[in-house]
Amino acid sequence: MSNNCIETYQLTKQYGNKTAVNQLNLTIKKGGIHAIVGSNGAGKSTLFRLLLGVATPTSGYAKVLGQDSQKLSADIRGKVGYVNEEHTLPNWMAVEKVVAMQKHFYAKWNESIYQKVIGFFDVDPKQCVSGLSRGERAGFNLSMALAQSPEILILDEPTLGLDVVAKQSFLEALMFTETENESTIIYCSHQMEEVERVADNLIILEKGRLTNNSIPDDFVERISSWIVDFNEINIEPSQIQGLLSMKKIDGQCHLMVADQTPDTFRNHLTALGAESIHSIGVNLNSAVNAFLSKNHNVPS
Repeated sequence: MSNNCIETYQLTKQYGNKTAVNQLNLTIKKGGIHAIVGSNGAGKSTLFRLLLGVATPTSGYAKVLGQDSQKLSADIRGKVGYVNEEHTLPNWMAVEKVVAMQKHFYAKWNESIYQKVIGFFDVDPKQCVSGLSRGERAGFNLSMALAQSPEILILDEPTLGLDVVAKQSFLEALMFTETENESTIIYCSHQMEEVERVADNLIILEKGRLTNNSIPDDFVERISSWIVDFNEINIEPSQIQGLLSMKKIDGQCHLMVADQTPDTFRNHLTALGAESIHSIGVNLNSAVNAFLSKNHNVPS
């Protein structure tokens, strides 16, 4: 029995001349919260469409709970929950009526989980869905998705547009329920402070390709930041090993680099003529931002 809930092999999706997912080989283990991050156009939403079987790959394949995503049985589909940024719900129904309908469709409905999660949000069961705030809709959607007892729950930008209070409630509910059930949560977000708070594993996509699949701390260890004085020596970006970003501030070079051993990199900078070299700390937010934006931050 595989310990992976998601597996892709050379998964590719093209739209005309655009390649949204590019020969992606990805495995996601069962359990925990797996954050998927990437710049706009990295292929995250396309990947979800392929996993859910609503888009057809150009080549390669994906497996969800051991089954080809293009041939998902009703049983497997019932084990996959999905919450998107729109929080699509039947606006004309009262909250309690929507819950009653969901209970009818999901035999493994967990009322205890529903009540515990909805408790993080101020939702009146008799209120019409159309009258819910965006934060209440998000909480209601999450409560129902988790109460369905899914083996996999995909959250696609679920906190987009929420205010600070609603976002806080959503994240607290998410972390609470991670310990209450056995769902594997796949969480897509552009908000790195959220990822840093909830993620057990960090998956980074760039132009449809996998560039990282590790625990967040291991990824941060790959990135280092330096303040360097080259004493007016003209250094080209191509000369600096592993360069992600290079900015000149008050005559000094501020560098972020990837996959460089500190002592070796310090010697490398010295060989380039650096006279003053200082290493500074890096957090997940700055590390991921530099990693994703390296094509924009490095001068040509």
